[in-house]
Amino acid sequence: MRITTAFSRAHSTTDDADLASRRGLRRRRLGRRRLIVAGAVIATGVLVGTGFTVQNAVATQARIDATMALNATSGLRHEQLGAYRGIAAAKAIDNAEDTITAANATLAAANGKVDASGLAASVASLSDYRSIPVDQVVDLTKTTRAEAEKTAAAAAAFDQAQAEAAAAAAAAAAAALANANTPDGARAVAADLAASQYGWGADQFQCLDKLWQKESGWSYTAFNAGSGATGIPQSLPGSKMATAGDDWETNAATQIKWGLGYIKGSYGTPCSAWSHSQSMNWY
Repeated sequence: MRITTAFSRAHSTTDDADLASRRGLRRRRLGRRRLIVAGAVIATGVLVGTGFTVQNAVATQARIDATMALNATSGLRHEQLGAYRGIAAAKAIDNAEDTITAANATLAAANGKVDASGLAASVASLSDYRSIPVDQVVDLTKTTRAEAEKTAAAAAAFDQAQAEAAAAAAAAAAAALANANTPDGARAVAADLAASQYGWGADQFQCLDKLWQKESGWSYTAFNAGSGATGIPQSLPGSKMATAGDDWETNAATQIKWGLGYIKGSYGTPCSAWSHSQSMNWY
């Protein structure tokens, strides 16, 4: 007969509880192992079925990283391209403004000299540089500069031709003056003016030739120290001849113009003046 005490019952109850606890722990561990194995089997099936490997995973990640890097680089390039385009646009505008300023100066210099309509039209087109595409601004700037160079060259050629013509005229005038300042040259000038301005022919010129040969020998530098009479017609004083021209001291033609007018006003004709000179020894 088995005698169960309170102590033995309590101890038995504790042992049963411990045993149950250990069995539960083993079952839970076994369940986790089964879950891990099942998961491994399932994962293995997926890997085998799809052909997916660790190497593939690494390669895929590398491609993702490369794509992200390329996108980042592309973004940087777009930013750089935008900055470059901004700089190019600003430079195009500066060039356009400088070109318009220079072209307007060329137009002013060419005014009245050459046909600058092409340059004017080009400047007018370029003046819209703030509202037209940059590429068009660049092209119009080049066109305007080319037109300005062409117009400037034409204006320079015009100026050169004018300068040459002026030099030629000055040389001709100097030659004419030098020739007129000789006695024979002065006679030729006097004969021409007497006929063209007063209608005096060869008969009157013969009297004029004798008169002024006596007075000055047809020398525009003749000077009478006793009376102060000067030049071919022996004007007294010589400054009277300034009414015919400021160059009366150096130009025989100017002296002749004054002398013919004096004869006309005082004697009517050279022959009358010559007669008076013969009788009075002056005229």
